[in-house]
Amino acid sequence: MKHSIKKQFTSIFIGLMAGTLFVCWLINNTFLPGYYERKRENAVKETYHMLNEAVATGILGTEEFSIELEKISGRYNIMGVIQDMNGLIVGFGNDMSMLQRLLWERLYAPMQDTRLLEQTENFTIQLITDPKTKAENMEMVGWLDGGQVFYMRTPLENIRESVEIANRFLLYVGIGGVLVSSIVIWMVSKKVTEPILELADISERMTRLDFEAKYRGGSKNEVALLGDNINKLSAALEETIRELKTADNELQKDLEKRNRADEMRKEFLSNVSHELKTPLALIQGYAEGLKEGISEDEESRNYYCDVIVDEAGKMNNLVKRLLTLNELEFGNDVVNLERFDLVALIGNYIQSAQILTRQHGISVRMEQYAPIFVWADEFKVEEVFMNYFSNAVNYCEGEKIIDIRLEQAESKVRVTVFNTGKPIPQESMEYIWEKFYKVDKARTREYGGSGVGLSIVKAIMEAFHQAYGVQNYENGVAFWFELETVGKEKA
Repeated sequence: MKHSIKKQFTSIFIGLMAGTLFVCWLINNTFLPGYYERKRENAVKETYHMLNEAVATGILGTEEFSIELEKISGRYNIMGVIQDMNGLIVGFGNDMSMLQRLLWERLYAPMQDTRLLEQTENFTIQLITDPKTKAENMEMVGWLDGGQVFYMRTPLENIRESVEIANRFLLYVGIGGVLVSSIVIWMVSKKVTEPILELADISERMTRLDFEAKYRGGSKNEVALLGDNINKLSAALEETIRELKTADNELQKDLEKRNRADEMRKEFLSNVSHELKTPLALIQGYAEGLKEGISEDEESRNYYCDVIVDEAGKMNNLVKRLLTLNELEFGNDVVNLERFDLVALIGNYIQSAQILTRQHGISVRMEQYAPIFVWADEFKVEEVFMNYFSNAVNYCEGEKIIDIRLEQAESKVRVTVFNTGKPIPQESMEYIWEKFYKVDKARTREYGGSGVGLSIVKAIMEAFHQAYGVQNYENGVAFWFELETVGKEKA
């Protein structure tokens, strides 16, 4: 992502750390030498006061005080010499002859290349650059309270070197710290931005009407609160879209309903009267035969009764199916669009129909499919599949195989029910979806078919505004229908 928060977050913190490092280096380089000088100047002054105190207490030339001077010399790198009016010399540090010579030179022949730091009645503190070595020293010369003259010096070159080393070390440590911190910040920012990217992915899937994804973050921070709100929004949108789809479907049905009502009513009455004529005639004939006592034996009477019951059952089934078809075609049956797993629905139906397929010696084949979620009326989709499957069972011949396949393409899924057997005659292909049309009347009568099953399929699929159809093969027939799927997850 070009403008990633993770990159911005990391860049800001790296810049902040690098800037802090630079400021520290600049302050060190600018003020540390002066700070060291002041510390060294204070050390020289402390030594001066200690010398005055030794003069006052009379311990200046003692061995104990000489040891103290050596300690000071080692700690602050201070060298010095003290001489009284009697010529007694007390020194600390190396090269006493040089120190004694410099004592009188600084008292009576001051150097020009100096920088005065402090001057009082008793002493002068100044910075002097050696003309030969160009080394800079801090020198203090003057008189003690007892009248002794003294001279002290401390080199500042080691201070400059210490400052340089400190700055270089700070630079190395700072660069290492910036690199390590950059890695840590990158990891932390990644952890912070991952939930945001997850929310972005969920929202993108919501734009494709895929409401299956939910935010699963376990934290209790602001991002988790946003995730909970997006989950609520997803549920609300799913419910709203379901209601809108249902309302839109009803609106389209209402527009077609008025124009088709009269024609469908006439066609319905005509076909019903035709289909009920035969079973009514059989029932009437066998009932009259029983009444007139045509058959005296009990077996014949039972046969007559069984025929009457069977024909009455067929009439009852026909009436029920016609009522269902009538409600679909007139739009009196509300189509409740909802989201459900099509694979689970088909699998459950096949399992419930195992007894029927075993009785007919039929082998049912279906691959294992991942869940496929669709928008439709679950009850009516089951009705469509049941009609296809029942039709396949009744017309299955030859190898006696029923093959069920699901194929996804873009936002559609096609369900195909294939059965081995005789293909449908080409002249009958355009009529099989009409009410009461029978390709093989004798066979339809044999298994009790009414000729309205495929008409119910047609009415349901047109109510869904989805495609359906049939295709012949050399060894059988395949009926199919399509449904709208819910958006898939991003790969």
